[in-house]
This record gives sequence, structure tokens and C-alpha cells, in this order.
Amino acid sequence: MNFIETEQLILRHFTDEDVSDLFLILGDKEVNKFLPMFTLENIDEAKLYLKEKYLDKYSKQQGLHLAICLKNDNIPIGYVNISADDSHDLGYGLRKDFWGKGICTEACLAIIDKLKQTDIPYITATHDINNGGSGKVMQNIGMQYKYTYKELWQPKNIEVTFRMYQLNFDKQNDRIYQKYWDLYPIHYIEKL
Repeated sequence: MNFIETEQLILRHFTDEDVSDLFLILGDKEVNKFLPMFTLENIDEAKLYLKEKYLDKYSKQQGLHLAICLKNDNIPIGYVNISADDSHDLGYGLRKDFWGKGICTEACLAIIDKLKQTDIPYITATHDINNGGSGKVMQNIGMQYKYTYKELWQPKNIEVTFRMYQLNFDKQNDRIYQKYWDLYPIHYIEKL
């Protein structure tokens, strides 16, 4: 699952040659605002991030970590990930000049289509309640809101209120991933 093609997009592994494009994404303070890491400051940090978060994981076959590229140039403008842990957490990010064009939704739907052909029974995703655009993507791809919780987010050391969404691929529609609910004492169900 290291290459997926959609109507507008190519989802593929990052390569060493993509370091400048990854820096354009993760070096932007506005893009980074809702990410669980600090903004990358320079190309050297981007090289290290690329190695640790993508290239090393490819060699170990840990999770799914793909660049989002437009078909016309195959240059990374974002990323989409599925974690290797029991949350099967869906994460995505996109350069801000491509926001609001349905690109993350298209990429995530393609990933979901491929995941349904595996033994992964569900995916989860969380978003900061102040990041409504990310929540819209989750809703657009069929994920269902399950609960809200507060976490002291590291390494930024800020309290964040997250909404947790889930999409079950099997017939266990009542399954809810409980880890965040159990881990964080402030949790509740909102009426959205």
C-alpha cells in the first residue's frame, strides 16, 4: 500500500528528495498550529523528521505513512498516516494553499478503501475542537463522533480539548475505542 492513485492525487512513500517539500508543510506555523510537534525550523530538522517519521518506518513496515501529491507534478503537498498501534489513528496535514479543496478528504477516502481490504477493524482520529476543518474531514469520510477529552499535549505542554472520531470497518458498529476516555480524567460526550 505504498502507492495509491485517485482522480486528482498520488499517495506514495516520501523519499529523500522530498525533504524541501516536507519542510514547506511542517515549517509553516499556521499548518503546525494543531499538530503535536513544534514547527520545523530548518532543512536539517526536516531531514531528521523525514528519516525518523517516514523512512525508518518504511523499512520497519510500521503503519501507513504517505505523501499526498497532485498527479500533475507528484510533489508532496501534504501527508496522510495510519498509526501502527491499537488506535489505528488517522492523521493528515496539508499546505495551507491547498486547504478547502477536498484534497484531504479524497486522500483519506482512498486510504479507507484500501484499509477495508485488510484485517484492520477500525480507525480513529482526533482533532482539537478549535480546528473545525479537521473535524469536517472526519465527518466527510464517514467517521462518527464518539467523545471529547482534555489532554496536556506534549511536547507543546498546552491543554487541548480533543474530539475523538471512529470508523468501524466490520459489523461491530457499537465498538468504541476507549483508551483516551480511560487515560484522561476529563472526558464527556457532547451534543454536536
